[in-house]
Amino acid sequence: MGYPAIPLTRSRFDTVRRSFWIGGAWRDPVAGRDGPGTAVLDPSGRGAVGRVPLGEAADVSAAVDAARTAFPVWAAADAGERRALLHAIAVGITNREADFARLISAEMGAPVDNALTTQTRLAAEVFTSYAEILDGHAWEERIGTSQVVQEPVGVVAAITPWNYPLYLIAAKVAAALAAGCTVVLKPSGDAPLNAFLLAEVIAEATAEVGAPGGVFNLISGSGRTVGAALVSAPGVDAVSFTGSTEAGRAVAAAAAGTVKGLGLELGGKSARVILADEPDGTEVTGLEEAVRAALADVFYNSGQTCTSCSRVLVPDGLYDEVVRLAVEEAAKWRLGDPALPGNHIGPIATSAQFDSVLTHIDQATAQGARLVAGGRASREDIPEGLVEGYWVLPTVFAEVTNDMAIAREEIFGPVVCLMRYRDEQEALWIANDSIYGLAGAVWCANHSRAERFARQIRAGLVTVNNGEFNVRAPTGGYKQSGVGRELGVHGLHHFMETKTIQW
Repeated sequence: MGYPAIPLTRSRFDTVRRSFWIGGAWRDPVAGRDGPGTAVLDPSGRGAVGRVPLGEAADVSAAVDAARTAFPVWAAADAGERRALLHAIAVGITNREADFARLISAEMGAPVDNALTTQTRLAAEVFTSYAEILDGHAWEERIGTSQVVQEPVGVVAAITPWNYPLYLIAAKVAAALAAGCTVVLKPSGDAPLNAFLLAEVIAEATAEVGAPGGVFNLISGSGRTVGAALVSAPGVDAVSFTGSTEAGRAVAAAAAGTVKGLGLELGGKSARVILADEPDGTEVTGLEEAVRAALADVFYNSGQTCTSCSRVLVPDGLYDEVVRLAVEEAAKWRLGDPALPGNHIGPIATSAQFDSVLTHIDQATAQGARLVAGGRASREDIPEGLVEGYWVLPTVFAEVTNDMAIAREEIFGPVVCLMRYRDEQEALWIANDSIYGLAGAVWCANHSRAERFARQIRAGLVTVNNGEFNVRAPTGGYKQSGVGRELGVHGLHHFMETKTIQW
């Protein structure tokens, strides 16, 4: 049975895919061109927007073999050749950024301006950053009688999620290619179409600069079949995975069989601490701005950001004021059609995640948290014509304590938890009382105090006040939030082996 024709009016990109990108060519799956596939659904309720094939273990083997064949050639390429490819990919993404934005918006529900700026342009910036890092990077150093050499680890399996699909692909693929590795990518089954468009961009880029076609290979399918086969494949030397902590544990266990290099960016339940201007004080300079920034951090991308700080810790003396400000600020956020730009939030990206968010909201109320804004969306809240989508209102809970499920578990939805603390020592204890350590944030007018506090948060990325995200600096988690770092030189090192030559 063939694929149905599924139009996507928001993009000129072909959204009905029948083949994988393997070894520099579009190759039909082992099951055949019209074999098993899965529909890609628009979470705003517009139905199917595309379809991709479902791979099997034999497809994975073909992709890994292609990557292994290309590896010696690409590993031997000099920094100039690698820079040229990375630049060409960045330019290709930029040239088709409107297609990427419309596609990402359709398959995972991000408002189209979010999908353009954060989802697409940030991905191009990552590729550019690695091209720049290679300019002057020291691959060797002399230590006494030893020559210490950095070499590419080999074939990399990259497995990515649906929340920032293109950016998270870029963080892995750009670093691996810069290091001299070849890649087999398995994108999320819920938002895979952008990866197929990226394969077209990379195909043009490799042809332009003369790189071997097998440097990048793409295969779609389920985690249980394609993901498991990739992680356990003897021909894969390193695995880079972004997803839930539960899934990360399974990936780590599967990779252990062949002792692969492993990079994991996993879950988070990060804390944002609003500090008074003076220890034990009751005044916060820019309190309204602090609350506005706290809510925007959680509501952006419908709360589906692993580094968002959904636990907002507030001095006890200012708690009621912060609740009032948060209610006012939450009312400014609206649900909106993701096909349109604007300061609104789109739907939750998947049916399973939608159910999980609603379950957490119900559980929070049952455990004694006070719902002060948002919650389940009514028909009147949902954009006209989109009632079948996965809609959750921007939500704020007050009187949250750190023993509640919503304070312990990653909700991955637009849900803010307002929490009290009596002094900075208690605030630090609450912030660090978590199995996670992915991110954190501090708001304080006194920068030296803010920095001292930030240094004590056990997390891989801490934002002070309105600190800007930097693609040249590493990100990653402490504790059960992950292993290793992505972005910048630290991300490059993850895809390298270190060799010492004694003289």
